[in-house]
Amino acid sequence: MSRATTRLQSLLPGPSRTAVGATLAGGVLTGLAAAPERFSRLLRRRFPTVAVTGMTGVGKTQLADRLSRRTSGEGVAEVGSAVMERRTRRSRLHGFRFLVVPGDNAATRLSALDEVFHDEPVDGVIHVVANGFATPRRAAGTSGKATATREQQLAAELEDWTITAHRIASMAVRREKPIWLVIAVTKADLYPDELDEVIAYYSPGSGSPFGNRVDELRALAGGAKLSVDVLPVSATALDRGGALPSLRPNAMVDSLVTRLEQLSGHL
Repeated sequence: MSRATTRLQSLLPGPSRTAVGATLAGGVLTGLAAAPERFSRLLRRRFPTVAVTGMTGVGKTQLADRLSRRTSGEGVAEVGSAVMERRTRRSRLHGFRFLVVPGDNAATRLSALDEVFHDEPVDGVIHVVANGFATPRRAAGTSGKATATREQQLAAELEDWTITAHRIASMAVRREKPIWLVIAVTKADLYPDELDEVIAYYSPGSGSPFGNRVDELRALAGGAKLSVDVLPVSATALDRGGALPSLRPNAMVDSLVTRLEQLSGHL
């Protein structure tokens, strides 16, 4: 309590001193009660939460590892992990908290989707696709190498996107401020000569099957409440020499991070 406040109380009659003391105590308690909420808001501004979604085998965990500066040997989960993985990227005063949603259509995945889009809504979404090059996963109870055609994988991507898009739209209409979505087209090193066409396929307004679904999401959410970016990326651990430096994995991951920082107000 300040000296000025103490002098004021000494000059007041007893009942008034009691009232002043109660007012000050109430103000202190109110401030203390509001402190966790203010801290939470500050944390969300400096470390926004980002859902990393997509079907099994597209490389969500590997991409989250690169974004959080983890190496491939640090606790890499098995393909198709049913547990929501958490990663954090830290810099001096800000960073990101990544929540990697399981890719399987299982109860654990649906629970994770509910958590990131309803229970504790995220600030942004990275939806990972792979141009039909997702690693196939064996059906439960089978052995041997899994196989799937590229057409089957593209169809599975559309089905997976439909499930996620409905939840993004539901979150967007409940939020007062706009949210953002980055569609990360991963495994770009497998089709460097077709990159422009592939990016167009996943972009709104392209007229492609996936582009049409993105247009539907924007219509449901409201175009002004949802920004959409489509960026190529490769989560390969090391750069490979090539004629186009912009197609090197490190450069693409850096471009994705820069865009995330812009969208989150860090730049």
